[in-house]
Amino acid sequence: MTTHGSILAGNSALLPAVPLQGSFIELAILFVILAIVAAVLGARGVAGLSMTIAKWFIILFIVLAIISLVL
Repeated sequence: MTTHGSILAGNSALLPAVPLQGSFIELAILFVILAIVAAVLGARGVAGLSMTIAKWFIILFIVLAIISLVL
């Protein structure tokens, strides 16, 4: 038995889905933390991908910040 917006964890415990909403800088920090944890645990592929995503969020944040200051 699953409901919309939740994932099945274990046999019967339901956990709410985590919505990815927030500013670009918050998401970048989230992906950097994920990359650090993945690197410590030895998941180099996940760590590299997470750092790449974080890098693009930071670039997008800076570009949008500059545009908002100019306009």
